[in-house]
Amino acid sequence: MIRSMTGFTRESGVYDWGTMILELSSVNHRYQEISPRLPRELASFEPVVTNRLRQGTGRGKMRCTVELHWAAQYRTASLDTELLSNYHEQLSELAATLGNSAPPSLDSLLTLPGVFDSPSRSDRLEEMIRTAMEELLDRAVVNLLEMREVEGANLLAAIEEYLASLGDLVDSLETAWTAKKEEVMNETRARIASLLEGVSLDVDQNRIAQEIVILSDKWDISEEFVRAKSHLGQFKTILNGKESEGRKLDFLLQEMNREVNTIGSKIADAELRWMVVEAKAILEKIREQVQNVE
Repeated sequence: MIRSMTGFTRESGVYDWGTMILELSSVNHRYQEISPRLPRELASFEPVVTNRLRQGTGRGKMRCTVELHWAAQYRTASLDTELLSNYHEQLSELAATLGNSAPPSLDSLLTLPGVFDSPSRSDRLEEMIRTAMEELLDRAVVNLLEMREVEGANLLAAIEEYLASLGDLVDSLETAWTAKKEEVMNETRARIASLLEGVSLDVDQNRIAQEIVILSDKWDISEEFVRAKSHLGQFKTILNGKESEGRKLDFLLQEMNREVNTIGSKIADAELRWMVVEAKAILEKIREQVQNVE
C-alpha cells in the first residue's frame, strides 16, 4: 500500500462561542514539514496543532489554517478613552521636547497596549476552544489520510503499469545481450583466426583463448542484470507492503538507474543501446510518480 503526499480537507464546527473553520492541505516534500496558521487569539494552541499533525501524518509539507468567528457577545471591544487621552498627552509632550511638531497619529495611538479591551474569556472557554480544535484536527487528519490513500491507489496503478513494462524490457534486453555476446565472441574468434591464417608463427592457442575470455569479461553485464532484477523485486515488495515508504522506493530507483547506466556503458550495439534508453525513460516516469509517495 502506498499513500500520496497530496491531500486537502476542510472541517468546521458551530459552537455557543462562535464558529471554527480548519483547512488542512499537504503536498509532496522530502521531509515532514508543518506550518500552522492560527489567528492571534489562538496562537497559544500552535503546539497542539503541530504535535497532533506530527503524530498523525507522515511525510509531506502540511499547512493547517484555522479561522475563528466569535459569537456576538465575544466580539464587542471597549475603547478606554481616558487611557487614550493620557497616551496622546504624554506623546505630544515628548514630541515637543524632541522638537517634533507633528502630533501622534490616531492610527498609532490605537495600537498601543490597553487602548482596546477585548471581552474577557474564561479558562473554561479556552478549554472548550481547545477541545473543539482537537476534534476538528482529528477529523481533518482522518479525512486527509483517506484522500491520500485514494491518491496513492491511483499512483500505485500507474507505477505498476510502468514496472511491468520495465520488467519486460529488462528481460528482453538480457536475452538480446546474451545472443549478441555469443555472436561477438564468435566474430572475434573468426577475426583472430583470419589474421593468423598464413602467418608462420608459433601461436599459443591457450593464450588466445584466455585473452578472449578477458575481453568477454569486460563486456559482461550479467551481474548488472541480476542486481537490476533484485532491485525491481524489492521495489515491488515495498510497493505492496503495509506501510507507505516513498524514500525507500526513491533509493531503489536510484540503484536501478545506476545498473541501467552501467549496462548502457558496456553495450556497443545500437539496437541494445536504444533499449537502454527506453529503460531509462521508464525509470524517469516511475521516479516522477514516486516523488509524491509518502
